[in-house]
Amino acid sequence: MNPPPLKLDFHPLRESLYNELHARPFQVLPCPSQVSHLAVLTTPEQRNAQFHHWQELHAQLGQPIPHQDDSCFEATFGDLRIRRELHMEFTSYTFIHLGASQGHQPFQQTGLAGLPEGWLERLTGTVVAAFHLDLQPVNASQEPEPGAIRRHFDGERLVGSRPAEGKAQVWSSFKLHGDGFGRFMIINSGLSDSQLGRLTQRLMELETYRLMSLLALPEARDMTPDLNEMDHTLARITDSLTDDATVDEQKVLARLTDMAARIEAFRAHSTFRFSATRAYHQLVLARLAVLREDELSGHLTIREFMNRRLTPAVETCESVSERLDDLSRRVGRASDMMRARVEVAIQSQNQQLLASMNQRSKVQLMMQHTVESFSVVVISYYLIALMRMAMDVAQEAGFDFNKPLLLGLAIPTTLGLVYLTVRSIRQRFLKLAERDQG
Repeated sequence: MNPPPLKLDFHPLRESLYNELHARPFQVLPCPSQVSHLAVLTTPEQRNAQFHHWQELHAQLGQPIPHQDDSCFEATFGDLRIRRELHMEFTSYTFIHLGASQGHQPFQQTGLAGLPEGWLERLTGTVVAAFHLDLQPVNASQEPEPGAIRRHFDGERLVGSRPAEGKAQVWSSFKLHGDGFGRFMIINSGLSDSQLGRLTQRLMELETYRLMSLLALPEARDMTPDLNEMDHTLARITDSLTDDATVDEQKVLARLTDMAARIEAFRAHSTFRFSATRAYHQLVLARLAVLREDELSGHLTIREFMNRRLTPAVETCESVSERLDDLSRRVGRASDMMRARVEVAIQSQNQQLLASMNQRSKVQLMMQHTVESFSVVVISYYLIALMRMAMDVAQEAGFDFNKPLLLGLAIPTTLGLVYLTVRSIRQRFLKLAERDQG
């Protein structure tokens, strides 16, 4: 009898975290059997359509219709077992024909044999991986020769190895055949059904992740000519900054801004794809490590084949991604340099403008002083004229005084008073200006 549960504050995701470890259990596969595997790129809208298509299959085969789109759903319809798995950007379908007869010819029948006619053609999405796996039992002393196996791969060069400590053989050409599918042959000489299921699952994941990791390669190749052109343009711009002091900063800055916009557009379209390539490649390496391959009759093992073909492609994508980042940094530094030059040029122009304004201010001040001098004389002249008129009126009225003497004394006195008054007014305005600036 289990003890009563403790009343603890459990995290709401605790149960789902436990279930995640068991969400995609390994298959248990009898031998012989045929397996077909598809990986389909999907959008959120297509994923809904795929689920309805999945429900339609259950209805056609007379099975209970699922109402919840689980991350991993497996159903058996007689001799047909179908497994549907949801991944981040693709959905995988595994079709297993469990009724294969002993001694059947490889690939004459596939895991798709039990599907209703036309159902697979109506599948929504873009197929990236599609391949058949044929599982053949054999005694260790009766393993077929590589030449006999090659006939089932249209005579193509084979890649083969002994995984699982030599208890099986795995063969493939890693090429598409006439039906548009790839092919794997697993010759089982000592694996249990659960071991065979794990080996098959790892091979399916290996091939799927290999193809998914290569999706970025065409994009990297398409980018390379543009990156070469931008690299050369940036080098010419940088050289011009060191050799030509009369470069048009505004024009160069506009070219750098346009180049930066193109680089950011490339990064926006490729960052996710390149990151996914790195992640899928790591998964491929992990699956290769678990296979524990031994060499088979001098053929390339799957690990050797991947290291020779897949790794350079992934490194090409890595190189283009790093080149994008490097170009972005270099364009940023060149743009900062050009902005600094533009700012220095603007500051120089501002200094020249300030010097010119200062010179004009001095001229205006000198002119103002001259005008003030003339103003003192003019005002004094009119004041003395008024005084003379007043004296004339006073003499006519009968007052007796020495008019020339009074006018002679009034002239310097008037000039002095007018000068002091104008100077006082100017000082008052200067103080007001200084107070406003403070």
